[in-house]
Amino acid sequence: MYKIPMSLYIHMPWCVQKCPYCDFNSHTIKKAPNYEAYIEHLIKDLQHDAVLCSNRLIHSIFIGGGTPSLFSAELIDKLLSNINKIIPVDNDAEITIEANPNSIDIERFNGYQQAGINRISIGVQSFQADKLVKLGRIHNPKEAFTAGKLAQTLNLRSFNLDLMHGLPSQCIDDAIYDLKQAIAIDPPHLSWYQLTIEPNTLFSSKPPVLPDDDKLWEIYQQGHQLLTKHGYQQYETSAYAKKGFQCEHNLNYWRFGDYLGIGCGAHGKLTQSDGKIIRTVKTRHPKGYLEGRYLDKYYEVPKQELPFEFFMNRFRLFEPVPKYEFEQRTHLSLQIVEKQITMAIEKGYLIEDEQNWQITEHGKLFLNSLLEFFL
Repeated sequence: MYKIPMSLYIHMPWCVQKCPYCDFNSHTIKKAPNYEAYIEHLIKDLQHDAVLCSNRLIHSIFIGGGTPSLFSAELIDKLLSNINKIIPVDNDAEITIEANPNSIDIERFNGYQQAGINRISIGVQSFQADKLVKLGRIHNPKEAFTAGKLAQTLNLRSFNLDLMHGLPSQCIDDAIYDLKQAIAIDPPHLSWYQLTIEPNTLFSSKPPVLPDDDKLWEIYQQGHQLLTKHGYQQYETSAYAKKGFQCEHNLNYWRFGDYLGIGCGAHGKLTQSDGKIIRTVKTRHPKGYLEGRYLDKYYEVPKQELPFEFFMNRFRLFEPVPKYEFEQRTHLSLQIVEKQITMAIEKGYLIEDEQNWQITEHGKLFLNSLLEFFL
């Protein structure tokens, strides 16, 4: 029987300072957290989840946050060692940790590597001091550049730089400067996100002046051309990679794969042997989580919602979508979406052949309209 690939997401909830644009589940450190206790609870959380996925293998691990690089290499080693005892991890698994530039040094990087980390994602966001201040970042451009160059010297499987565009008071030249600085470091992978104002953030209560739509489009066009010229292929809405360096963990998300989620506020999606798809949500606040209350929500995704969920994820990727994959990963018949697919093709959002669907350039621009067909 075919088993859908499964990943593991681990959430580390603490940050030195909450950024004004951030709507992730991060908590500013007010007194020193008990990092050791948190690792113990992550291990127990995974033990509870293991009953949901017997006889399965973890194909990728992503340690996100928050700021995971606040945790010592020794604690990360303890965590990864215990994971492999509870659920087997593929020998070739991609294992990523997120890191802030100012929490990185050669000793810590080497320690993470020895623990099993083979990919690091560095939250640069910008290489310009004034932009970093406006974003509430606590590192400076020199630290960002140094962290990137350090990652390049290690024998990692890959590393990623996170950059943002559409920043407060950002002009086109500013955005291109940031990309050129990143390209100079030569990362195998670049995430290039447009800043959006999310609810319940400081920016939502005190909105900054952002570039208008025309300027945003010009930034994207020029940035995309620059990245393409230097060998980066856009494979997802906000992700570029050199050939062979796509993020395996994120690919599994967008291909509607399965994933366990442990840690504060982590989400999981698991396909059961009977075809039912279960979602889990973990306790959001560290206080409750550290008291052993891990699971907040556990529910089955209704069958009528699965087509939207599948395509919402799948159309973030620019690769063709194999038709068999829809049936394989939703346990639904293709006939259920036949009418909607036909309408999407008539609108010019999709093209198809016998094996695949492919989102068009028009479909990428009107992705929300395309997805509405499947609601």
